[in-house]
Amino acid sequence: MGIVERREREKIERRKAILDCARELILTQGVQRVSMEEIARKAELSKATVYLYFSSKEILLNEICEEAARVFLEHLRPISEAGLTGMKALKYFWRNYVELFGNSSEMIIIFMVRNFIDPGLPIVSLEEQSKSPNIDAILDTIKTIIDQCKDEGIFDPNLDSTMATRLLLSIFSIIVENASRIPQEAGKTNMAIEEMLNTFQIIIRGFAREGIDRFCLDITES
Repeated sequence: MGIVERREREKIERRKAILDCARELILTQGVQRVSMEEIARKAELSKATVYLYFSSKEILLNEICEEAARVFLEHLRPISEAGLTGMKALKYFWRNYVELFGNSSEMIIIFMVRNFIDPGLPIVSLEEQSKSPNIDAILDTIKTIIDQCKDEGIFDPNLDSTMATRLLLSIFSIIVENASRIPQEAGKTNMAIEEMLNTFQIIIRGFAREGIDRFCLDITES
């Protein structure tokens, strides 16, 4: 390996180390309390070096959020590729959300960081494109599923898909934020998932058209 290649690899590894340290600090201290100086100290780098890779805390946080969103989008890719019905797509979305939330901290990071960067999110119009294309893609995926459920006669045809998407993300945001405050040893993941399931199920039933079989709306059924 030549000098140029080795230096490039070192840059990639150092950048990853900075992001990993920032994630760990965010999960233990919260976004607001984490400073660039603390990140540098944990990564065993100078603050100047950290600023060479990320010129501000906001840029660093945006990158963390984008990476977490990219992971989730990869899990959702089969929804568009498999041609699922609306309810099957909704169940697939839920299963993958739970799997990712239960096995990693990506979902907690997404909501914590996005709420810090822009406290108005996710209470925003879907027409207002943010600086986060991957977050926008997740929002669009949810809205598309809701529209599909309306077209298939599962949801009320008069349901405002944009408002419904905002409602789902807002509720999830609140639950995740509350879960992040619960000590790890208290089993916060299972508690949060159970709360999300109950809330999600109630909301989905509220979206349903009049007269629909409630069994069809059970997102835990395969």
